[in-house]
Amino acid sequence: QVQLEESGGGLVQAGGSLRLSCAASGRLIGAFAMGWFRQAPGKEREFVAAISWTGDNIYYGNSVKGRFIISRDNAKLTAYLQMNSLKPDDTAVYYCAARRPPYGKAEVTTQNEYDYWGQGTQVTVSS
Repeated sequence: QVQLEESGGGLVQAGGSLRLSCAASGRLIGAFAMGWFRQAPGKEREFVAAISWTGDNIYYGNSVKGRFIISRDNAKLTAYLQMNSLKPDDTAVYYCAARRPPYGKAEVTTQNEYDYWGQGTQVTVSS
């Protein structure tokens, strides 16, 4: 049994920053990859960022590249998403997810390839 819980969401002005956290609990799932996805009202869930266990492989969605940074602290079983230069279009519910190995770029950038999901945290960016 593995649980993921996001935190750090909230309301921020355009141009500001937020840092989201995703803490894992329960049984160990090995050298898992961690990903972030988001879903705005009336929109399909989209890929935001992903990171491998070692941090050697990192991927970003085109809409957030250059503004967001994904990282992880394996000792704490926690992943982070630092969001900078936020725009109103970033408003969405942000979800974290984890996938057991093996995995590559195709798996960690595709939502249906993940094994575990958190409940999401709301991020609202005002204009």
